[in-house]
Amino acid sequence: MANYYSDHPEIEFHLNHPLMKRVVDLKERNYAEKDQFEDAPVNYEDAIENYKRLLDITGDVAANIIEPNSEDVDLEGPHLENGRMIYASKTFENLDATRKAGLWGLSMPRRYGGLNLPNAIFSMASEIIAAADAGFQNIWSLQSCIDTLYEFGSEEQRQKYIPRICAGETMSMDLTEPDAGSDLQRVMLKATQDEDGTWRLNGVKRFITNGDSDIHLVLARSEEGTKDGRGLSMFIYDKRDGGVTVRHIEHKLGIHGSPTCELVYKNAKAELCGNTRLGLIKYVMALMNGARLGIAAQSVGVEQEAYNEGLAYAKERAQFGEKIINFPAVYDMLSRMKAKLDAGRSLLYCCARYVDIYKALEDIARDTKLTPEERQEMKKYTRLADAFTPLAKGMNSEYANQNAYDAISIHGGSGFIMEYKCQRLFRDARIFSIYEGTTQLQVVAAIRYITNGTYLSIIKEMLESEVSDDLKALKERVAKLVDLYEAAINKVKEANDQAVHDFLARRLYNMTGDIVMSLLILDDATKAPEMFAKSANVYVRMAEEEVLGHSAYIQNFKAEDLESFKA
Repeated sequence: MANYYSDHPEIEFHLNHPLMKRVVDLKERNYAEKDQFEDAPVNYEDAIENYKRLLDITGDVAANIIEPNSEDVDLEGPHLENGRMIYASKTFENLDATRKAGLWGLSMPRRYGGLNLPNAIFSMASEIIAAADAGFQNIWSLQSCIDTLYEFGSEEQRQKYIPRICAGETMSMDLTEPDAGSDLQRVMLKATQDEDGTWRLNGVKRFITNGDSDIHLVLARSEEGTKDGRGLSMFIYDKRDGGVTVRHIEHKLGIHGSPTCELVYKNAKAELCGNTRLGLIKYVMALMNGARLGIAAQSVGVEQEAYNEGLAYAKERAQFGEKIINFPAVYDMLSRMKAKLDAGRSLLYCCARYVDIYKALEDIARDTKLTPEERQEMKKYTRLADAFTPLAKGMNSEYANQNAYDAISIHGGSGFIMEYKCQRLFRDARIFSIYEGTTQLQVVAAIRYITNGTYLSIIKEMLESEVSDDLKALKERVAKLVDLYEAAINKVKEANDQAVHDFLARRLYNMTGDIVMSLLILDDATKAPEMFAKSANVYVRMAEEEVLGHSAYIQNFKAEDLESFKA
């Protein structure tokens, strides 16, 4: 029987990364709950075995329920009845299966009914479910919104809402409005207080994923007369209280199972989450960083499934008396798809581990004072997580699009026929580089870490790691790319021209991702050559091709050249 976890041993490889020991020790607070909760691990090895069992269950549900339902869900989609969103019928089956399997509230503490899993493990489960159906992964993975409520809500709110998510109720984050897409400072949904202090929400939200969910986190303008982010606060809306209707469900290119709704708030009762004025500045940034890592996991899942589809077809399809997998043009595409998948997955879980360490230390700090060493550790991993999140989201969302495109190319004319899965993967993937911050916005988030030398210092530290003898030549080639990268950064900074800086930022970003992932895949190939040696060879050559081109472009660019590009 198929299993989307055990069929891909590369996932378990990342489960065994050396840094996972620190992640788990912190998350479990040195296994303090082993005598309090039956499912709490007694030590690191026990925790890892628990994770493997949960991922195996996830892989089984994904392969044998969610994936077989995916085509029907894509064809039916959700629909609107009397101001309410109704899921596709097979989506209800998926929800029921994941609830019965205990796949809700994964990251939440056990005292609220959760499983207390690290983000790295949640990301693995998220990747597995996305490979089965990216649209359903949206509905399921939005449970991670509860992390923001846990982090910033009151204890009363935690006790009220977290157990419901752990039992399988759904969530959404209501941020976007008709006049506020990427620019969330323009949000105008109004929050006012009754005389008794009750908050009421009025206005419209648009493009809300899973918009008719049970519990919503809502960005609204609480400070009258303000027009920027400082007037925005975060609110909790409970569907049980009423006051919100679905006006429209978008008809989308892909992820049909994931309802994208336009919501009308009419005097809807809500609770303030945290403090006023911090909605965008603090809470949404935390919410978005988690969501961006979720899209990175979703992207890796589709990268895997697109590669699987392309490989299976190439093995079966014959042309000119030979299976097409033996044609250089085809195995070139397949090898690049696999290299992007392996390198992208490595970046995803590298970032997830960084997030885990700083989040666990933040959580510990709520209950006890951190040591100076722990404060330094939290500062270090906060910086690393902030730097790696836009890379993981941006690079993987682009790779998912590229792998889905190449899967269709391998299928030839059949790839354009709706009966083949690769067309759905292609349609689904297109949104990944748009929602939760376009790739251009990931560049904006990353560029300060490029120009201030953060990535360069990380890369140089990574270069000090030993690789196996047969990979040393590849590593030397990457070291030469780092020199070109540093020179390109200096060239852009020396131009001292904001327009030039903004125009060339995407190329610097791509160079950063190429080099970081080259070094990650070399490290993986050193530890597990049977899994990753081929991908390391292919990926470094790909990176070399890209970095050399971007370097030449930047070095030969002048400010006056901008005129040729303006519309």
